[in-house]
Amino acid sequence: MNLITTCIFLSFVAMVSIMPFRVLYCFSDFAAFIMHRVVKYRRKVIYDNLVKSFPEKSNREIEQIAKGFYKNLTDNLLESFKAFTMKQSSIIKRHKIINPELLENLLEKHQGVIGVTAHYANWEWGSLSGSLQCNNHFVALFKPLRNKYINNILLRSRAKCNTELVSIKETSDMFKKYENKNYVFLMAADQSPGGGRLLENAYWFDFFNRPTAFLYGPEKYAKRYNYPVVYIDIQRVKRGYYEVELSILTDKPNELPDSRITELYKNKLVEIISTKPNDWLWSHKRWKRSPKQ
Repeated sequence: MNLITTCIFLSFVAMVSIMPFRVLYCFSDFAAFIMHRVVKYRRKVIYDNLVKSFPEKSNREIEQIAKGFYKNLTDNLLESFKAFTMKQSSIIKRHKIINPELLENLLEKHQGVIGVTAHYANWEWGSLSGSLQCNNHFVALFKPLRNKYINNILLRSRAKCNTELVSIKETSDMFKKYENKNYVFLMAADQSPGGGRLLENAYWFDFFNRPTAFLYGPEKYAKRYNYPVVYIDIQRVKRGYYEVELSILTDKPNELPDSRITELYKNKLVEIISTKPNDWLWSHKRWKRSPKQ
């Protein structure tokens, strides 16, 4: 079954990757309509998340955000497939880092930097664009897929610009391996922690009107290795084009009290999502955990 799924996946990728961008976005509009109005992909989860996060918004405003979400979702999916055949010059042009010198300045003083981001706008091209625009080594953490064939295919695509991909299951070993080697470690920290120790050690904050658990990993490793933490803000400036702005959350992690780094990340995330909520991953079951669990 995995092989059959992989063949279907490769056929779809081959079709999408050769599409001109103009055609790709026409296809994305159609796919967004199907997912929103016909398939109703995770519709209940999405609308429940939006209504509770923005109680001040009217039904019409919630509907507009949901419509924009589906469009962003299909754009992101198809753009990730398009990456298989994109030239490096196109990646740089379409996913432009506007202040790469910030990383270079930090790495002159520190042995590593943790870059935190979110599942917002086009996060998929981030593993490609960073190594092309910054004179630094990048390591991106990812959650492996169950289908090992598709997982390996995606890994080769995401690593084609020399960013190393490491499973989140190997996070601790990865930080030990690259200690004192001037690497930038990319971590998306906006998803719900799993059960067990991840939930036990999570930091809880009010996030869009509900108590919400946040992964403690970025703060844990920032303090363990005294690495600065940089937020990576990805904004769509027009369809198919993104600007990436880096900002320092802290360059003195060990001077901050426990949970403060995570709180700074949470505050930044609220600011960005509130400004343009369409581009966040509302289909994720972000609030499936409660403090009692």
